[in-house]
Amino acid sequence: MTRPTPETLAHSARRARAAATSATDAEPASRAAAGPAVPAVRTPAPAQISGAGSLVRSLEALGVDVVFGIPGGAILPAYDPLYDSTVRHILVRHEQGAGHAATGYAQATGRVGVCMATSGPGATNLVTPIADAYMDSVAMVAITGQVARPAIGTDAFQEADIQGITLPITKHNFLVQDAAEIPQVLAEAFHLASTGRPGPVLVDIPKDVLQATTTFTWPPTLDLPGYRPTLHPHGKQIREAARLMANARRPVLYVGGGVLKAGATDGLRQLAELTGIPVVTTLMALGAFPDSHPQHLGMPGMHGTVAAVYGLQKADLIVALGARFDDRVTGRVDSFAPDATVVHADIDPAEIGKNRHADVPIVGDARHVIDELIAAVTAERAAGHTTDLDDWWNQLDDLRKRYPLGYDEPADGTLSPQYVIERLGEIVGQDAIYVAGVGQHQMWASQFISYEKPYTWLNSGGLGTMGYAVPAAMGAKVGKPDTVVWAIDGDGCFQMTNQELATCALEGIPVKIAVINNGNLGMVRQWQTLFYGERYSNTDLGTHKHRIPDFVKLAEALGCVGLRCETAEDVDKTIAAAMEINDAPVVIDFVVGKDAMVWPMVAAGTSNDEIMFARGVRPAFDEDDI
Repeated sequence: MTRPTPETLAHSARRARAAATSATDAEPASRAAAGPAVPAVRTPAPAQISGAGSLVRSLEALGVDVVFGIPGGAILPAYDPLYDSTVRHILVRHEQGAGHAATGYAQATGRVGVCMATSGPGATNLVTPIADAYMDSVAMVAITGQVARPAIGTDAFQEADIQGITLPITKHNFLVQDAAEIPQVLAEAFHLASTGRPGPVLVDIPKDVLQATTTFTWPPTLDLPGYRPTLHPHGKQIREAARLMANARRPVLYVGGGVLKAGATDGLRQLAELTGIPVVTTLMALGAFPDSHPQHLGMPGMHGTVAAVYGLQKADLIVALGARFDDRVTGRVDSFAPDATVVHADIDPAEIGKNRHADVPIVGDARHVIDELIAAVTAERAAGHTTDLDDWWNQLDDLRKRYPLGYDEPADGTLSPQYVIERLGEIVGQDAIYVAGVGQHQMWASQFISYEKPYTWLNSGGLGTMGYAVPAAMGAKVGKPDTVVWAIDGDGCFQMTNQELATCALEGIPVKIAVINNGNLGMVRQWQTLFYGERYSNTDLGTHKHRIPDFVKLAEALGCVGLRCETAEDVDKTIAAAMEINDAPVVIDFVVGKDAMVWPMVAAGTSNDEIMFARGVRPAFDEDDI
């Protein structure tokens, strides 16, 4: 078995960790409302068993309730004991679906998502969802079969070096070489995936190891030298951050997905209300702070609100909590927030200073950071150290009033996609889970649905994976069966993974899919309109012109209920009809106009100062006031 060492655990600079707590007592970073990230460990009795049996018994002992996967030759020994297991296996139609389903399950529940595939192409089909989980810091364990040990390196049938392939996109990965070590490896994989900065861990097991006889014992002892995530921040840094917050005239709380991972949303609201500081939430953090809260400026970045983008750009203090200053937020980084002092708090020390210099670096879990900031800010206020933010709020409120999110109705009378998504959010409500694909529909879903509660918005943020929505919605619904789950997908994304609707139909997973069908690869077409002289090269999908495929017939063929809506008058009743169906998946083909665009917009590679409120409309600002 490949042993993790300080060197191998640091194979990626992004995953470097500072020493603070032992590997055995580090707290899980994911604390979604559905329950703890690491289930209570069960302690089965020792037994003589196959390596495959040991694998399944380990999953049971770790409290795994569901695995998404597809059997194949190298992993087949594991499927025999799985037949009698308490672990539910959901047979997907493509390994990519298994990986995204595990991600959706993890994001919705706060627990570790598990997927399984065979060697070679089965394993390589997991690469995209593994990379997706890595970019968005999702706790996932991927288990793959491998050819027998003597055949490794011979280019055997269905051999692929999945450990080497996934080295840059996993938090850690293992090649198991001894059946006796399977329980320890599984326990370590789950611990690594769910603690510190969450992320995907791959466990590759050769077929002969699965077939070997071993003694299963539980619990194993974890052996993870060098892995000691820092949870509690340094007090001096907290006090300095609080001092800056007490004296800033134009501060902003820049909130990222790490706040959700840490279960720190209640503390965030307390900190914001205590200080009166404006809050922006990234695409990965929607729901961490209520959209309707008066201190919420909205989402920053390429398609963020004008107030959020310029709030960050003109700030004199940015307090970044579980965010990473990615390019979609900063625009051209050398022009981002030129006058701001930066406090950057993150559980991953490799993120701090990676894209933007941090004047006050704080390494720690967001929940502990926020709790200690609250105490330190309270002490500053008790000492009479406060600042007047009235002028700052007057400026920001003026921006919110002059440049609200909105849209124009299509001039040709076609159905507005923004209207569809806005009505969907209003009718379905705040308690549902919304899962978006990638593209225009993703941005409209982030803009026109109000996210008031944490863990109600799932999407592929960092990797931007088309095909994410349907399988991720499936995984979310499996994890939260009593919650309504809607996938908002584009006609391009939907055609990449809609085969998983057959899985949903057969497994009794009644997700609801809103296909925003504009007949094109919408975001690519928008860029072609704006930057390529309206030369629409290879973006027409034919779903309008030829109705290929017919999404209603396709839904029915996959065992779902298919509906279609083409007019604004029919939107409400079509959504209501879908909401009445709870015993089968539902697909609605919303046929919308092809020319709608996402605004506001900061063009890629430009400064946030160049934000466009609408096509040809640049916001007017009084530079003396801002």
